[in-house]
Amino acid sequence: MKILVAEPMSPAAIELLKKQDGWDVVVSNPKEYEPHLADCDAMLVRSAVKVKADTLAKAPKLRVIGRAGVGVDNVDLPAATAAGVLVMNTPGGNAVSVAEHTLALMLGLARMIPEANASTRAGKWEKKKFLGNELRGKTLGVVGLGNIGQEVVRRARGFEMRIIASDPYVNPLTAADLGVELLSLDEVYAQSDYLSLHVALTPETKEMINAASIAKMKDGVRIINCARGELIDQESLCAALESKKAAGAGLDVFTPEPLPEGHPLLGAANLIATPHIAGSTEEAQEIVGIRIVEQMVEYLQNGVAINAVNMPVVSPEQYKAVGPYIALAERLGKFASYVATGNPKGVRVTYRGKIAEMNTNLLRNAALAGALSRGLSNRVNLVNSMQLAAQRSLTVSEAHQPRGGTTDSIQVELITDKGVTAVSGGVVMDKPRLLSVDGIAVEITLGGRLIYMRNLDVPGVIGHVGTVLGRNRVNIANFSLGRENGPAEPGVTLTAVALVEVDSDVPEAVLSELRANPAVRLAVTVEPGE
Repeated sequence: MKILVAEPMSPAAIELLKKQDGWDVVVSNPKEYEPHLADCDAMLVRSAVKVKADTLAKAPKLRVIGRAGVGVDNVDLPAATAAGVLVMNTPGGNAVSVAEHTLALMLGLARMIPEANASTRAGKWEKKKFLGNELRGKTLGVVGLGNIGQEVVRRARGFEMRIIASDPYVNPLTAADLGVELLSLDEVYAQSDYLSLHVALTPETKEMINAASIAKMKDGVRIINCARGELIDQESLCAALESKKAAGAGLDVFTPEPLPEGHPLLGAANLIATPHIAGSTEEAQEIVGIRIVEQMVEYLQNGVAINAVNMPVVSPEQYKAVGPYIALAERLGKFASYVATGNPKGVRVTYRGKIAEMNTNLLRNAALAGALSRGLSNRVNLVNSMQLAAQRSLTVSEAHQPRGGTTDSIQVELITDKGVTAVSGGVVMDKPRLLSVDGIAVEITLGGRLIYMRNLDVPGVIGHVGTVLGRNRVNIANFSLGRENGPAEPGVTLTAVALVEVDSDVPEAVLSELRANPAVRLAVTVEPGE
């Protein structure tokens, strides 16, 4: 397995990667990584490398992208999802570093530290000119109470500031535990002496700081942004700084980065600007580097996706519970795709027993991936199956029946324009097993090579199967039979199914021989998985 480290990472993170057996670790840089894309299975980036659709097209084997940091703006998530590539990040890994930088910018503005430094180094001694302000007693407005916002709050409390916040996703109890007054965004704008931004970039937050929102703020407000440059309309901020509506701004992020030389914002005297370094401390880089490697190891070796940003997220504990059923769901979906007829219209997944009480998002995605895999040339997996289903207008539904039987089981129904094919299965001795097809009980391991037959329940069919396969030197490893419920009486012919596990490929000519028996209605090969 080839792991491409496309940007500088901490030595401890690199060492952890190299300790994994069978991993070929290639350490590169943003200017030279592209030749290694063709055969890499995993890729580690920070913020300099832009992983766009053209990059993904050069990496056909890529399974996972690890972003050592919080934001994933440098990764084209829709393109990665369409390619079936998992994207994961490390939220909170650099929260303390960003929070400390936020307070540093606030202190720098309050005490005019950059100006005082420049003046003193120029040989001046302008004590009266640099009369500053205390943070104590001032109101800090925090927009966004995620990991970083909460760390800012904890540190600002030490300065005896009054702290208010706006975050529609945080409940009042969480805010109260932090000692924060939760208000509307407009109220935060109106009351803040210092306004610090800690939200993700979304259509709703893009340029949230603009002429209209600045007009709602106190005269003399100081604005801090260590989140995303796109949160601020820079032209409006320039005007506010020039008019002194805003007494100052501390910015670590811009649009674009870097700002071109001569940009009006860089000429503002009351601006402190840093080059996107809030998260750049030795401690943070080591933490996020080690965390992303640990997450990648867990995913590539055990299938557990921690901090995934383009796939349903479950905890390691939840994964341990549902993990054995992921392969079952996918193989049931794939089995259904082999035996169904017609054009797919939808997929319905039913969970019975204890698994019906669990988080089933991954199971749903797995069943979809299996059902779609035979009809698509591109890779289909847990990451992109829902997106691909939506693109093909397939309906997707789930049913949970926690008391639906003594055995935990999953049923996958593939709905086509010709009807519905229903297959169910369970996990027996850690192996996925088929339990029924269209309501007919039949049991066999969902793996290897199978022949699936549907036939009239009349004498001679089993002998016919043995004769044909023996004549063509196809060895039978396992044989399972079942028939529909009904009266076994003269004049009543029931439908039966047969599943034959074989040790070698079955040519179409052999299948044609099986179908030659007038009682045989269907004979196809099925390869549900390993």
